[in-house]
Amino acid sequence: MNAVRTCILMVFLTGLFLVVGFLIGGSPGMLIAFLFAAATNLWAYWNSDKALLSMYGARPADEQSAPQLFNLVRQLSGRAGLPMPKVYIVENEQPNAFATGRNQEHAAVCVTSGLLSRVNDEELAGVLAHELGHIKHRDTLTMTIVATVAGAVSMLANFAFFLGGDRRNNPLGLVGMLLMMLFASLAAMLVQMAISRSREFDADEAGAEISGRPLWLASALEEIEHAARRIDNAGAEEHPATAHMFIINPLHAGGLSTLFSSHPSTAERVARLRAMAGTTGTSKRGPWG
Repeated sequence: MNAVRTCILMVFLTGLFLVVGFLIGGSPGMLIAFLFAAATNLWAYWNSDKALLSMYGARPADEQSAPQLFNLVRQLSGRAGLPMPKVYIVENEQPNAFATGRNQEHAAVCVTSGLLSRVNDEELAGVLAHELGHIKHRDTLTMTIVATVAGAVSMLANFAFFLGGDRRNNPLGLVGMLLMMLFASLAAMLVQMAISRSREFDADEAGAEISGRPLWLASALEEIEHAARRIDNAGAEEHPATAHMFIINPLHAGGLSTLFSSHPSTAERVARLRAMAGTTGTSKRGPWG
């Protein structure tokens, strides 16, 4: 059901992009918008992972530099039936993680140094399993393309707002057109939120199945949420459009940013994981077995 809803929302987002193009320049503007959307999606398909990792200054990790992390990813990816993804570490005190890549064969898992220093082995396994869940469901490509198109919609809407668009041929009139531009930006943001939130629930479930221990991920989410409220993530604050890629929202500006969060409630995610484990008690730590 989530996959069908994601497809519908992506079609809506693409249609919204074309409408904005039409309002800017009529039929030629819609054609240009279509070509621009195709070009941005093509660029995102081939380069989004490199751009995202470079944006955060991620460094590759291997069996020599980070043996525990590397071996854990290898073990979990084997359990998930996935090819071994590349592993990266970002020097950032905020505990967090994300996955990226255009498909299962070209994927990467990235964790912050803050995550490695603040969670135990079981919680780390839960987080990595969650990110592998994104890779297994091909969310990394979907969420990247959605972010790219949503950003392009907002950019075009702002462009049309300041230039006035095609006033002569626009049936909405100037006021109606300007209202439509504002609606387009808001709608694009809401679509991105809806897709991102549903993908997080699915990745939580997949991660719990991969690790075999839902409470490990539940405990990690609580730990990360608590720390993320107190510790800045400068990279995410500088590039808020990438916030939905992280396991927990790295932004904590409050106000409208909380209302329009790209992540579902951590409490709800933890409750679902505890229900999977058949308990409502506190997450327990224990050996992998």
